[in-house]
Amino acid sequence: MSKKDLKSIFALLGNLWQNHKDVIISMVCLSVFMGSRPFISVILTGMLVDAVYAGAELRELLYAAAAGVGGIFLMSALEGLLTMFFNRKLEYMQEIQAQPMNQKSMSMDYEYLEDVGVHEMRQRIEKFGGWSLTAIVLSVLNKLLNAVTTVFVAVCVVIPMFARSNHAVSEGFAGSWLMSLLLFGVVALLVLLEFKMGKHYSRLEAEARKEMSNEEARSKYYLDIMSDCEKQKDLRMCRQQNLYEREFRQIDASVKKTADKMAHFISMDIFMRESVSALTGFLVYVFAGVLACSGMISIGGVVTYAASILKFMDAIGKSAYYLSWLSGNSAFAGDYVTYMNLPQRKHEGTIPMEKRRDGKFSVEFDHVSFKYPGSDTYVIKDLNLKFVIGARMAIVGRNGSGKTTFIKLLCRLYDVTEGCIKVNQVDIRKYDYEEYCRLFSVVFQDFQVFSFPLGENVAAGSAVDERRASDALHRAGMGERCASLKDGLATTIGKEFEENGVSFSGGEKQKIAIARAIYKDAPFVIMDEPTAALDPESECGVYAGFDKMVGNKTAIYISHRLASCRFCEDILVFDQGQVVQRGKHEELEHQEGLYKELWDAQAQYYA
Repeated sequence: MSKKDLKSIFALLGNLWQNHKDVIISMVCLSVFMGSRPFISVILTGMLVDAVYAGAELRELLYAAAAGVGGIFLMSALEGLLTMFFNRKLEYMQEIQAQPMNQKSMSMDYEYLEDVGVHEMRQRIEKFGGWSLTAIVLSVLNKLLNAVTTVFVAVCVVIPMFARSNHAVSEGFAGSWLMSLLLFGVVALLVLLEFKMGKHYSRLEAEARKEMSNEEARSKYYLDIMSDCEKQKDLRMCRQQNLYEREFRQIDASVKKTADKMAHFISMDIFMRESVSALTGFLVYVFAGVLACSGMISIGGVVTYAASILKFMDAIGKSAYYLSWLSGNSAFAGDYVTYMNLPQRKHEGTIPMEKRRDGKFSVEFDHVSFKYPGSDTYVIKDLNLKFVIGARMAIVGRNGSGKTTFIKLLCRLYDVTEGCIKVNQVDIRKYDYEEYCRLFSVVFQDFQVFSFPLGENVAAGSAVDERRASDALHRAGMGERCASLKDGLATTIGKEFEENGVSFSGGEKQKIAIARAIYKDAPFVIMDEPTAALDPESECGVYAGFDKMVGNKTAIYISHRLASCRFCEDILVFDQGQVVQRGKHEELEHQEGLYKELWDAQAQYYA
């Protein structure tokens, strides 16, 4: 294995060692027991055969047998307990592995979460052949250490016997050294061949496994469609079943083809290893027979010698195989190392936010330009604007004009490419990020409501101020609905994990998301299409109550419905990443420009 391969494997294990030392310790102990226990019966059998030939009494034979059986029983019992513990850990290794990865996901720069390459990397790590990567690496290491233990114990058993047999060389069989060297030379060549072929097939298997990992991710996507009632609505009403079936058959055929390749490589590897093992066994027994016929070892020694040599050679072959497997599949461990070491590109500031009783802050975009990582196209270009917290602001424009990107930059989900954003004349990159985030209550267009209790969804945590949560839901238009819930704020959203959970409509979920923003009580309230899922009556009610909901905070609304912007004091019109117009509705609807063009296009639909 290369230094890079070892580094990747040890990094994977090092992370596990930090929080789950018991797993590593149990794995090592289990390997030692599994590798050494079989030799008790091998040595015992040889000793009993020699004792029988030496004419030992039955009582002595029974004592020896009882001691050996007792030792085997004790080690088997300990091995069983360790196996049970170790296998239990492997069963939920997916969750153990996910914990540090989830922590990384929640702390890494937001841009990585929108990076397809990073997403695929995590999929490969999590679904390594249907099992977690860490679990499989631990399982292979367990077998590798088992084999290494077997090699060590076999050497400890065989060397004294080999020394005794060669003591007889001076008494008449000088060819034994030559025969021994010849045997070990042939076996060494066979083991080398096994290692080379094993490494070759392990590499091919790893390539096929990586290909299958990507295909299984696509397959899972198609399978999830079948269990998602929202996706099924479009599938059925648009009569897309044939399209779905065709796509699924194609990916299914691709998965099967790749699985066949993997099975072929694994079968060839097993065939090669079994052939080497059979040939090695034949050579060992021939050699042991010659030594026995020459009187150099006893009949019992033949059993012990041959069995130990066979276990030694088998363990050498397995060690070579597992090393080659780790080497061939270390790329997946490399994915883990890469993922966990993704660098923080976003500047981490330290300045605390200014505490203002009036909640007013000045915001300035100073020659701000931005393009997404990996893209050469500017989404925001040389943007200059100022506004003071406390106003009602609307952001409108065509799709792709930079509205949502403007919000992402303001919330520091991304840092600007050029220029800077200032709050109270200070570059926001200099502020402590956690404190800066407390400025914003945001309802994104693709908001998420989770399968947690309603109160925890609103409070965004397990500590729920029930009075505040109820007030926020009422102000968001969910008062009557909440009053009808049997369990109130303790009601679980959705039935995915709770039989008594309640399924809320899309509009109700949007109101819950709005209530979450109200509950946070931040100086900024940002709404990205805040009423997209609401019916006209609910939309009217929400807009009518916005002043009450928002209070004296700054409210920024992104909307495609220009009628919903009429109550705002300041409207920014975005086009190709720049603010091309700014003013009140009454001013902009009479000015020649994009706003009037959009207003006239929508006005025919307004009553």
